[in-house]
Amino acid sequence: MFVIFGAAGNVGRVSAAALRRAGREVRAVVRNERQGELLAEVGCEIALADLLDLPSVARAIEGAYAVQMLCPVPHADADPATTMRRMIDVGAAALRANPPQRVLALSDYGAEHANGTGITTLFHYLETRLKPVDSQLIFLRAAEHMQNWARVLPIALAKGVLPSLHHPLSKLFPTVASQDVGLLAAELLLDDRLANVSPRVVSIEGEARVSAFDVARTFGALAHREIVAHDMPRGEWAAMLHGAGLGANYARLITDLYDAHNAGRIDVETEVSERRFGATALADVFASILPRIEAVAAAR
Repeated sequence: MFVIFGAAGNVGRVSAAALRRAGREVRAVVRNERQGELLAEVGCEIALADLLDLPSVARAIEGAYAVQMLCPVPHADADPATTMRRMIDVGAAALRANPPQRVLALSDYGAEHANGTGITTLFHYLETRLKPVDSQLIFLRAAEHMQNWARVLPIALAKGVLPSLHHPLSKLFPTVASQDVGLLAAELLLDDRLANVSPRVVSIEGEARVSAFDVARTFGALAHREIVAHDMPRGEWAAMLHGAGLGANYARLITDLYDAHNAGRIDVETEVSERRFGATALADVFASILPRIEAVAAAR
């Protein structure tokens, strides 16, 4: 049995579908029954779990050969870092008590740093808490997801301006499509070639690094209008994030992350990582997002 936490998300549902295509039994772990409907249609067993509740997480991993672990950043929480650490502690405790043969943790570029990287410090905590688990561990560190730009693309479409926290706008940074992360995760869960290596650290990013200029140019070409990348002044970051509905603590995690990005601290740890590259281009991801943005804009 392959157990996929966060199976309704962009990464998890791709991993679950790939494992089903490979003929494996998959238990998709979701928060509610509605999230499990499409996963059940592809033959997944559905398990409901609260990541803050040890008994429900323990039930979800019963009989597992392999577990794909996702601890999401709880965006709406007043103290997302504390809550995510509690989720990690619960998951690690369940896995220590009943270790499967293989555990793959979805992590981030920069997770080797213990502090000073905002959200990414939480993935350092995840990796650290999982290391005592008596399983073959795989840490899949992904670059910034291309889908994350969906948060600001509506602004770009409406105003012709793409706000960016990447400084300078010409700086090239790694990014990757969520579906490529999900496909690689499934591949690694099935891969027995390095079963004696633990933890196995694997990185993934797209074939080409991009700049904020590239992001604006790509979206503008698809939307058939000029989109100009805008270098958001550092002093305006917090207000912009608060205006987008983020609480103060979550906004601080974001600003600390991009301070680290702009200082060059968020990148692949080449000394320890197996490097993989996704095949999906930024234009392909934006093309899949654009119709939804246009539909919302037309309905206003």
